[in-house]
Formats: sequence, structure tokens, C-alpha cells
Amino acid sequence: MDRRKYLKTLAAGSVGAGLMLHACGPEEGKGIADSPQSFAIDRTPEELKRERKLAGEKFFDTHEMETIALLADIIIPKDETSGSATDAGVPAFIEFIAKDMPHYQTPLRGGLKWLDIQCMKRYNADFAATSAQQQIEIVDEIAFPEKAKPEMLQGVAFFNMMRDLTACGFFTSKIGIADLGYTGNKPNQWDGVPADVLAQYGVKYDARTLEISVKFDA
Repeated sequence: MDRRKYLKTLAAGSVGAGLMLHACGPEEGKGIADSPQSFAIDRTPEELKRERKLAGEKFFDTHEMETIALLADIIIPKDETSGSATDAGVPAFIEFIAKDMPHYQTPLRGGLKWLDIQCMKRYNADFAATSAQQQIEIVDEIAFPEKAKPEMLQGVAFFNMMRDLTACGFFTSKIGIADLGYTGNKPNQWDGVPADVLAQYGVKYDARTLEISVKFDA
């Protein structure tokens, strides 16, 4: 299955919708928490103060951030279309979300710990220290809820959250939006009211309207 195509579908639908209402994605190569000044135009002084406070705080430790980065790049790897999740600044986005929306902290930290424990039992190493093949092996057991074993349900819930956050962070970033091909609103040229309708009502376009607004052969 084309993971990137699947995640695009999720991003265009409901996945992460709640997050997108509350937070913006990181700019390319730069996390939200690193640049609260970039929001100065649409933020109140109180909001800016809070964002600067969050920017000065740290929730995940170095090992946790390394694991988040590895998982994010497994979910959205670099390909011929665009960069990976880490290229888009997704780990910094997830760090910001954990500080901005504290109810994510326990599930994320608990999930990271669960993942390390599973890897220690199987491979005698934490997730970040295992091989790329071993990382995919454990991820495959929690990435597909309908196939997961009952004892893996905690990991399934964690991976679902990571996938949602990664898709939200990536597809609201500069390179993620480019990957979607979204161009925003653009001016277009109106073909105008059909000639037979104009004739029916005995009206016609003036020269200025024809020149500026209407692509119409009068």
C-alpha cells in the first residue's frame, strides 16, 4: 500500500482535524516552538506570552525525541515526491503539541516506554538501538489494528496517535502542503453569462468588464 497516498487521504479528511483547529504545523526545518514570533500577526499579547513560555520548556528527553523521529520517518519516509516527516519538523511539532495540549503527555510518554519494553524483551535493546528491520517488525504488529494481537492493543493505540500527529504535523508544514499539491485560492477567469441569455434580456457587457473580468466572445 502507498503509505503517503493513504496519509494524504487521512489528512484531507478527519484525521487530526481537531489538532488543526488548535495548532498550526511547523515550517520546513523549523518547529513551532522555536518561532512563536511568527504568529505575532494573529495572536493576542496573552497568547504570545504563553507560546513563548512553552517555547522555553522541554517535555520529551533526548532519547524520547530520537524515538519520535524514527517513528515519524517510518510513517512518512522521504521519497521522490518530497522530504520525510523529520524534514518537515514533525518531531518539534509533536513536542509542541505535548506542551500545548497536556492530555497527550501521558499517552505519548507511556507509549514510548511500552515500545522500548517490547523491544528489550525481543531484541535486548530499546527501539532506537534496534536495527531498521527490527523496528519495522515491531511497527508492523501495531500499525494495523484489525490484525493486531490482543496483547498489542496498547501499542496500537499509541501508534494510532503517533500516526495522526505525524500526518497532521507533516501535511500542515510547508513541504507537506506542497506534497498535497494544494495551491490555495487563486483568481480565475469567468466565462460570463451565455450569449443567448444576454440576448434574451437585451443586455450586454460593457467593454471594461469584458476586458478585466470576463473571457467572453461577444
